[in-house]
Amino acid sequence: MIKFILPSNTFKFIGKIIEFINSIFFLILIISLTFALFLSPPDYLQGDAVRIMYVHVPSAWIGLACFTTIAVLSILNFIFKIKNFYLINKSLAPLGLLFTCLAIITGSLWGRPTWGTWWAWDARLTSMLALMIFYFIYILASKLIKDESFSTKVCSFIAIVGSINLPIIKYSVEWWSTLHQPASINILGDNSVHSSMMTPLLLMLLVFLMYSALIFLMKYKTEIIRLKKKTIKRL
Repeated sequence: MIKFILPSNTFKFIGKIIEFINSIFFLILIISLTFALFLSPPDYLQGDAVRIMYVHVPSAWIGLACFTTIAVLSILNFIFKIKNFYLINKSLAPLGLLFTCLAIITGSLWGRPTWGTWWAWDARLTSMLALMIFYFIYILASKLIKDESFSTKVCSFIAIVGSINLPIIKYSVEWWSTLHQPASINILGDNSVHSSMMTPLLLMLLVFLMYSALIFLMKYKTEIIRLKKKTIKRL
């Protein structure tokens, strides 16, 4: 398993995966936008403002998923000392920051017509802002610390500490009184979102995941090339 995920063995598969995603991406994008902008109904209370959900919710999910992955791989890297995990984390961090910022921005745009304010310092919004800050710190540490071994340790420490914020984001609407609505989608239970809105939401999630895969693979490919160049210089 470890041999399979080594950079030298995964590099040859990246180009084919990128090519496949590129071949279907724009078709899925057009279908998703058609559902999100035209076929899905307006909300009976929020009107067309609810369409921001189709960007806001997938962005928040991906932002959380990226940091969760970074935290898990950081723990595994501490245990098994697999350099490739750090390369994956470095490739995921900018992507996670992008979608976290997008979730915060779209949440603000959504909050203005529904809450009457652009921002409120409630638990969910504040914890998402904290997540964005952890991403910034992680990326800065990986860029500014030149010693690779020390950089790996510092970034792993930041990711593990930042992971404490993840359950706070998840359960903030249950632990505290917030403006943010409780979760409407439950993977293991019933959902309160109608299928006419769930379909475009899942389609937009698929689009964002495909875009994330493209950006991640291109960044990861760059990190592999950079690592090989460093290895050659040392020889």
